[in-house]
Amino acid sequence: MKSIAVIGGGITGVTTAYALAVRGFAVTLFEKHRYAAMETSFANGGQLSASNAEVWTHPSTLVKGLKWMLKPDAPLLVNPKPSWHKLSWFAQFVANIPRYEHNTTQTTRMAIAAREHLFQWGEAEGINFDLVRRGILHIYRDRESFEHAGRVSGLLAAGGLERRAVTPEEIRALEPTLSGSYYGGYFTESDSTGDIHKFTLGMAAAIERHGVTTVYGANVREVASSGGEATVAFERDGERSVHFFDAVVVAAGVASRKLAAQLGDRVNIYPVKGYSITVSLTDEASQNAAPTVSLLDDATKIVTSRLGPDRFRVAGTAEFNGDNKDIRSDRIRPLVNWVERCFPGVSTRQVVPWAGLRPMMPDMMPRVGRGKKPNVFYNTGHGHLGWTLSAATAEQIAEVVSAEAAGNGARPVRVPQQLAV
Repeated sequence: MKSIAVIGGGITGVTTAYALAVRGFAVTLFEKHRYAAMETSFANGGQLSASNAEVWTHPSTLVKGLKWMLKPDAPLLVNPKPSWHKLSWFAQFVANIPRYEHNTTQTTRMAIAAREHLFQWGEAEGINFDLVRRGILHIYRDRESFEHAGRVSGLLAAGGLERRAVTPEEIRALEPTLSGSYYGGYFTESDSTGDIHKFTLGMAAAIERHGVTTVYGANVREVASSGGEATVAFERDGERSVHFFDAVVVAAGVASRKLAAQLGDRVNIYPVKGYSITVSLTDEASQNAAPTVSLLDDATKIVTSRLGPDRFRVAGTAEFNGDNKDIRSDRIRPLVNWVERCFPGVSTRQVVPWAGLRPMMPDMMPRVGRGKKPNVFYNTGHGHLGWTLSAATAEQIAEVVSAEAAGNGARPVRVPQQLAV
């Protein structure tokens, strides 16, 4: 058994710590905030959506990005100011277009595998996270986008996912509260929704019950590896400390790129900002007028989730604007307008806006596996499917760490030491 440091207290880091702890490792989790799930795992769209596994490396994405570049309320917005990081990321994005079909199918397989682990963990640990297993309905406003969805369905089916085409009349039957005119849709009965923040907090409590040491408020400044020992240096409450471990797993979202560089690895994550609003359904009329089936509107790239009886989450947009967490009113307003247009009976008097940075790899695939050093591992770069894929990649990286530990032979647990420097 070995001592393992996990850097990052979002959904990926917490599930990684869980998967390692139940395998008997001595795990310490470092998180810069006072609590788990305070950044990208705070208020996402709420979907556990294998049906949204289509990767973005399709030629149409580039066309839309150029068309929307100067439109502030566009679903996809790219700040035209150049940077080497942005240019290198987009160059790799373009280079991965030929792998669009393969990566979409592989992502689908991961999303399906993740479901069973996540549901099992939630049940075993008694976590109430507003889980609703009513499926996800994708809606399309024109023939071209509907026919593209049909081709995507073939890729999803190759990955093991069943979803069916539905007519406008069936859309009405599935979600009677939805207003507007639609060409058609696709419905995935096996998909579900829930509150990622509640789930991650529940898992954060669970890992402590399983013996994980959690170090919150720890701003990791340096991470290093000699190949046999990993060093984590951090600041907490104004004091600098160093801990030593047998291995380290980097699961730090958009911060993973800089940490990887310190370890001699290149993990080309770009922070892609997404926005959400949480609509408070404070009256009976709004509760009745809000949808109970989760939606994805293809034209606007907006997703929805009903979180319990009195909350309605609406999320979307992708903004390439560097490490910027500002909540822009011109990006929030389209989400509010969409609610008022599609669900006119829902009051938008009380709306809470939020923005988070998705850690995107240019091939849209998470980085899961070993680094250059034998005791360095990564579980990061999940993009817009962090929650959907997290349980599967946590299991994957735990198996990789376990195999490495077994291959090196059993060694005693190294209890992390803390030294003032």
